[in-house]
Amino acid sequence: MNYSDKVRVFLASHGMEPDGLDLEECAARFIADMELGLAGLTSSLDMIPTYLTCGVPAAGSKAAVIDAGGTNFRVALVAFTESGPVIERMERYAMPGSDSAATWEDFISFSAEKLLPFLDEAGAIGFCFSYRAEVTPERDGRVIAMSKAVQLAGCEGRLVCADLLAELRRRGAPERSAVIVNDTAAVMLSGSSLLSGGEYDGLVGLVCGTGQNTCCAIDPGRIRKLGLPAGEPMIVNLESGCFDGLPRGDFDRELDAASTLPGDHLLEKMTSGAYLGELCRLTLRGAAADGLFSPAGAEAALGLASLSSAEADALASGAPGGPFSEAADAETAAELCMAVYERAAACIAVNLASILLFTGAGHEPDRPACICADGSTIVKSRCLRPALEGQLRSFAETELGLHAVIHTSDEAPVIGTAAAALLNVGK
Repeated sequence: MNYSDKVRVFLASHGMEPDGLDLEECAARFIADMELGLAGLTSSLDMIPTYLTCGVPAAGSKAAVIDAGGTNFRVALVAFTESGPVIERMERYAMPGSDSAATWEDFISFSAEKLLPFLDEAGAIGFCFSYRAEVTPERDGRVIAMSKAVQLAGCEGRLVCADLLAELRRRGAPERSAVIVNDTAAVMLSGSSLLSGGEYDGLVGLVCGTGQNTCCAIDPGRIRKLGLPAGEPMIVNLESGCFDGLPRGDFDRELDAASTLPGDHLLEKMTSGAYLGELCRLTLRGAAADGLFSPAGAEAALGLASLSSAEADALASGAPGGPFSEAADAETAAELCMAVYERAAACIAVNLASILLFTGAGHEPDRPACICADGSTIVKSRCLRPALEGQLRSFAETELGLHAVIHTSDEAPVIGTAAAALLNVGK
């Protein structure tokens, strides 16, 4: 975007300009943290091995899926056909423990009950568990803690898949294997069928919604903390929202200082839907204090007690009906909010380009890497995805010679969890 002089000077004076990042230097820092995390050394990137691999599910195969995330619980049957994945059946429920306190046994019993009618047609079970869990080499997950306002007493230390399979056996269900997958790896694997034609040079997973995260496939020999030999690439969950190597501006620091966990999830606080609205609000207030608005516009900006990411996105895109009555003020507000979104896109581009550099994917223009993306911010924002695609062209493609395309699909976590099950059971 071409910013007016007053907006450009303001952004630069507060360290918030979108083109103020040295993207190559930031990518070098990001890759250095990837290496540290893979070695098990102190790093802002956890680089969590999932023990899952990529591939193309066999045509005609089917998997049963549980998707437990937030306050929603879904169970589905997914079939993989010659023309791609198809969700044949899906049912939705409230997540146990979201309305009132429940026990881990309640959750497992509920999960088995809802899954049982899907098992006759399914060859495997995939469990997308979007809560803190330690992934085991058996592709199970040992629960660390619940979150997202879900209360399940007695969950700590429990093995998700093992407990589910034991309950299914108790109910006389047909014998099946199960794997656990987190939402970002599931989003990555939602594009697994796209690999069958050879048009893409591998998959990368990107979630940008309330939070931000990425994952990619890495040769196990490079995951030094596991001590494994080289072999089939393993999906690694970067926990990239925690990256702390990007330069921050005044309003980043103000937002972080007022957050529940100052100093934590710094990249996420610059890029995700949970924070972009507040970051825009602080930027608008700062601009009002610095005299960028008329008196009426300054009053409107300073009067914003809150600003959601959807409202900020509308302001950035110039949608009518915002809080600024004068056209010049609305235009200034649009520039300021767009700058926040364009800088978020630059930060995500650093994350993605670093993955491409590290894995070596995307060197051929006619065979780009496929970035499988999901999340409300990347899917619904009118500003972020176009800005991110522009950053990938200008930085990854023009400067680094790396090529990638963004792919989104409906119900990506469900489809990817089914693919994870079919590709990884019995390994």
